[in-house]
Amino acid sequence: MKYDFLTIGGATEDITFYTEEGVLIDNKKDLTKQNLLAFEYGAKIKVDRSFSGFGGGAANAAVCFARLGFKAACLAAIGDDERGRVILNNFKRQGVSVALIQKTKQAETGFSFLLVGPDNEHICFSNRAANDQLKITNYELGAMENAKWIYLTSLSGGWQANLNKIFSVKNAQIAWNPGHRQILAGVKVLKKYFKKTDCLIVNKDEAIELVMSDEKYKNQGAAFFSNLTNLLSALAVYGPKIVVITNGRYGADAWQAGRFYHQPIAKERRRVDTTGVGDAFGSSFIAGWELYDHDVKQALKLAAENSAAEISREGAQNGLLWKKDI
Repeated sequence: MKYDFLTIGGATEDITFYTEEGVLIDNKKDLTKQNLLAFEYGAKIKVDRSFSGFGGGAANAAVCFARLGFKAACLAAIGDDERGRVILNNFKRQGVSVALIQKTKQAETGFSFLLVGPDNEHICFSNRAANDQLKITNYELGAMENAKWIYLTSLSGGWQANLNKIFSVKNAQIAWNPGHRQILAGVKVLKKYFKKTDCLIVNKDEAIELVMSDEKYKNQGAAFFSNLTNLLSALAVYGPKIVVITNGRYGADAWQAGRFYHQPIAKERRRVDTTGVGDAFGSSFIAGWELYDHDVKQALKLAAENSAAEISREGAQNGLLWKKDI
């Protein structure tokens, strides 16, 4: 089957709990960890409320594409357990193909604990579990060759071997939102993949980490790394055709064909939960790129609107817009 979008990465259950007892600490001296959330060591922390939902970068992106009217499939690994069955049923309800979902008995289905603190920002504690077992064989490569877009998210386990196979695909365009393990590897490892990336999507902290990992920027000060134009320019040199950097409440910035773009945040009806907002923005941008005939401004606007909708509901998928809404 030919897909408009084939997403690759994680599918998880997200268990979210809210508390007002954390203390935000300004840590500007560390550019990669500028804000910290602290709790009294050894204390019992009161949870105000909690809920369970669906998450994982590839799962969130696939649901976003399907809701916006595209034929979408998710390539992820789950365990042979109840959590995995519930995730599969959610995909089916959302119109996402499960033909490429891999089921393993070697590990449980992945899950994340999401701690939501002051200002409804969150910290994610992720157990990759079955996601580490993701394998890419000739079957999956065949599906990728028949896809218009591959939307690549966080990978774990044998992630570098999987990247080598994914980036060997000739026909599909690749949008990439690298995960924590990929960011930690730095540009020395990743730049060969960036050369084949059609759109690179990162947040500001990830952009700083990537650029700082390049030796030629080691003597640059905080002012250089705080400038989005500098970060976009540096990342563009590695080869992606489009670079998008999200920056929380300050919106997002993009680079394409030598031009820079800025998109303010869209006004949300209410700010409930930022879980999945990065996935919503990145996948909506690529969806908008297709819907609006490669118009960067229109794609950024859709991404901002869908992110605002996502923030207004609990969970990483519940607030995502449907095509009739845009």
